[in-house]
Amino acid sequence: MTCRYRCGDACFHEVPNRSANEYFGDVAAAALSRRSVLKAGLVLAMAGGATAATAERVVAATEPPAGGGPGGLVFNPIQQQTNDAVVVPDGYVADVVIRWGDPLFSDAPEFDPQNQTPEAQARQFGFNNDHVGLFELDGGQFLMVVNHEYTTEPMMFPGYDAAAPTEEQVAIAWAAHGLSVVTLDGGSDGSLTPVLDAPLNRRITVTSEFEITGPAAGSEYLRTSDDPEGRTVLGTLNNCAGGLTPWGTWLTAEENFHQYFANAAAVQDAATRERLARYGVNEEASERLWETVDPRFDLGQEPNEVNRFGWIVEVDPFDPSSTPRKRTALGRFKHEAATINIAADGRAVAYMGDDERFDYLYKFVSDGTYVEGDDAHNATLLDSGTLYVARFTGDSPAEEFDGSGALPEDGEFDGSGEWIPLVSGTTSHVPGMTAEEVLVFTRLAGDAVGATKMDRPEDVEPHPETGRVYMACTNNTDRTAEEVDEANPRAENKDGHVIEIVEEGDDAAAASFAWRILLLCGSPDDPNTYFAGFDKSQVSAISCPDNLAFDPAGNLWISTDGQPGTLGWNDALYQVPLEGEARGQVRQFLSVPVGAETCGPVITEDRVLVAVQHPGEGDDVSFDNRISNWPGGGDSLPRPSVVVASAAGGPPPEDPDEDPTEEPTEDPTDDGGPGDGAGDGNDDRGGSGGGSTDQPPTRLPDTR
Repeated sequence: MTCRYRCGDACFHEVPNRSANEYFGDVAAAALSRRSVLKAGLVLAMAGGATAATAERVVAATEPPAGGGPGGLVFNPIQQQTNDAVVVPDGYVADVVIRWGDPLFSDAPEFDPQNQTPEAQARQFGFNNDHVGLFELDGGQFLMVVNHEYTTEPMMFPGYDAAAPTEEQVAIAWAAHGLSVVTLDGGSDGSLTPVLDAPLNRRITVTSEFEITGPAAGSEYLRTSDDPEGRTVLGTLNNCAGGLTPWGTWLTAEENFHQYFANAAAVQDAATRERLARYGVNEEASERLWETVDPRFDLGQEPNEVNRFGWIVEVDPFDPSSTPRKRTALGRFKHEAATINIAADGRAVAYMGDDERFDYLYKFVSDGTYVEGDDAHNATLLDSGTLYVARFTGDSPAEEFDGSGALPEDGEFDGSGEWIPLVSGTTSHVPGMTAEEVLVFTRLAGDAVGATKMDRPEDVEPHPETGRVYMACTNNTDRTAEEVDEANPRAENKDGHVIEIVEEGDDAAAASFAWRILLLCGSPDDPNTYFAGFDKSQVSAISCPDNLAFDPAGNLWISTDGQPGTLGWNDALYQVPLEGEARGQVRQFLSVPVGAETCGPVITEDRVLVAVQHPGEGDDVSFDNRISNWPGGGDSLPRPSVVVASAAGGPPPEDPDEDPTEEPTEDPTDDGGPGDGAGDGNDDRGGSGGGSTDQPPTRLPDTR
């Protein structure tokens, strides 16, 4: 059900990328006779960070050791979970911050799943929260920004008929999509409480107005009957991850927008049909049948409407009257996220993954430079610059990669890469394509220049201190042994991997880079998993990396999407040190309920926030047939929610007695566990407890 409603079963359809681009393995041999000075220097720089070691290994400490180490939050990793709860380590508590349907304004009713209306939903917190961003305000308050990626109508509405949704149900779904801006009061105990009617509170939905900006604004490919100028569009769709800019705005990414549009087969123009196919748009009816309510979702009537989605959207969360802007200079594809780094010369650089099997990694480099405090100037940065796509090259012979994921003879998956320019402003660098075509049909431009086909490149995050870039490749079970390469070394890659990138000269605007695989995910018992060389007997199993974040100590945090189908355990949140002897030591901090995905991690010095998306989703579930009752407990309806975890009375010391690779001991049929409240859950905010309740945490051996 999750795949059906989130992405239109994208992985069960033919791969949209039918280009003849060489796979990475086809070109790797050409690089063997030369290790450029650039590549060698960059790899040495990467190795230097990886081998910095302390005099003694520190598994967890209150402050980073002198030579590197995990630092950050002190916790004992938990075991993998199968129960219906948010589980956190001993010494921590988890509380629900806000749930689907909670009012943001006093004129909105309390959530009543039996009596939903479009008007109420437009003033309440939306469905299926994904990306979470947190701005600090004065007086102990915070401003939280949240994406609402998609709706799961059979779980939302009693008696839902997928073949004949009502107009009211469609309108409620439109209001449940989009974005939320919520002011929070921060408690001294780590809690976060929404502030009703706060001036900055805001809902943005499928019927809200957006401005199209940048070089493609006004393009013939963006004009419709309702918008002949091609500059104004209603709504944003399938907003997945995102990022916060140094100038205080919010970037939100339109991902699986293709599934909302119908009847591509009715389009007569051959070039248009080819473009629609490259984006995986439905040939016939859509899953939600929105085209029966609003003709703009019917490509037979409005073939350009779909081109107005698939962008990075910039929102000013501090001005509730502002119009969000779709930034066409950053290209159009299934954007997972966009995160900003500032180059050596002050230009803004955005890294972006296209979440599709065999699609590409991109970056955008602005023409203008970031000026601290100049909001008007900084608001123009993402409208003018150069869009690039990545080509990866390996340094080992192609015959060393048989699809198993076994390390090559040199002991690492690594190599060099280049950023291939696609378009600069109104100048195309792709033969046969105009600048507008490159920006609106960016996937075709990547095909044309021979970009490297990746295993679903999702979140791409630059490290706030080192500038190194980390990319989550979630999985790709369609890759064959003949298609593997050093950057994607496993056939039928069900568990995914994480790649580390170092730009030339540590400059985000560089034209070339070095790279290495940090993690080949999966069970540590699998001989062909890899954890940056760390002892696999001391790591937590991890599969399907999705969202990435960093804590103030510089550790990487990874949330997952798909572990129930690969490892058999609930999705989770993990910490991974990047420096010192602990580099690569994956440690599980949190687990989400049955059927849920872990999204949008935010890690501060004293709080961990995650969005618990689609709890209770699974085969044959519905409003009345439930496999989860989180967060309310009892027989309540499962509700996507944002959760905050914080220390309760201080974290415990490390305990050397337990093994982080131990299999879960919970009864998979148990729907109890910490945090399950009583009653119907519609008014009970009931949080979730730590591992000390009935879920004993796994603890690492003491190696100090």
